[in-house]
Formats: sequence, C-alpha cells, structure tokens
Amino acid sequence: MFEDCLQFSTTASLLGIIITLLVFHHLYSVFGSQEKRGPPGPRPLPLLGNLLQVDLKRLDKSLFDLSEKYGSVFMVHFGPKKVVVLAGYRTVKQALLNHAVEFGNREVTPIFYDFTKGNGILFTNGDTWKEMRRFALATLKDFGMGKKISEDKIIEECHYLIKEFEAHGAFVGFTLAPLSQQLCAVSRQ
Repeated sequence: MFEDCLQFSTTASLLGIIITLLVFHHLYSVFGSQEKRGPPGPRPLPLLGNLLQVDLKRLDKSLFDLSEKYGSVFMVHFGPKKVVVLAGYRTVKQALLNHAVEFGNREVTPIFYDFTKGNGILFTNGDTWKEMRRFALATLKDFGMGKKISEDKIIEECHYLIKEFEAHGAFVGFTLAPLSQQLCAVSRQ
C-alpha cells in the first residue's frame, strides 16, 4: 500500500515538474526579451519548432506559402534551430550585396566540423574559407581547368570508364553528350 502511494506521488511530482517547466518556457517565449525575437514567423512548438507546419518533402513550396503570409524575410524553427528565410530575388540580392558580412557565413553541422577540424572548402567560413578557395582555384588553373585540352582529356577518360563498367556487366545509364556539355560549363567558369 505504501509503495503504491509512493509510486503515485513520484509520478505525480514528475508530471508536475514537466508541466511547470513547459509553462515557464511558454511564458519566457511570450514575455521574454523582445530584442531576441527576430523577424516574424509562425509560432513554434517546444522542441519540434515548425516541423509540423511545413511539408518536408516540398519544403520550397511550404516556405513560399509562409512568405506570402509573413513577408520576404521571416523566421522558422526546425526543431530548436532558428532559421531566417529570405524569399524573393530582390531580398536575396539586397542581403548578399548590402549585408555580405552578415549573410556570408554558413552553418556548419557539428559532425562535419569534428570530421574536418575546421579545414577544407565545403565546411568552413571566413578567412580560412577564402584562403582555401584561393589555393584550390590557383591549383586547378595550374592543372588546366578552363582550357579545351582538359575537357578533351576528361571526356576521353569518361569513355574508358564507361568501357570498364560495361566490361564488368554494369549498366551505364547516361551518354557523354550531356556530360560533355556539363564539363564544358564547369571548365569555362
């Protein structure tokens, strides 16, 4: 009898603590600091954010629909992560041209940061990224990037690769015509 009463009081107190924490979280989000709010956007749920309000399979359409309601700059929450969305050509152009420093950095996922230790071109920001990009472009130009000769060599190597795939019975579901057009576009940039 005493154990049942003790178990009930433990469960009730745990439930009371959870409800109290949720009420404090809600009150803080409603009456908390106004300067932390940021752009307008849909009201997020605790822990889930706006994940239930957007279609993750058609995220572009969902964000476009939200931009019609909240304007060209709004904020959504993907879980506990706040994301500012810029919708429309003019808004993105203005942000990248007039506020390049603020919008220039990208969010680096912690697992990629642990893997790369802050180095590389894809998962870095700031001066490190600029230095790595400058080095990579200079090195690729030294190897012939952007020249017609490198394009021909790449297409030739692709032919050999396709023959190897076919020799091992692998299905090759593409032709070299679109590939060569893409290589031309890459090599001329």
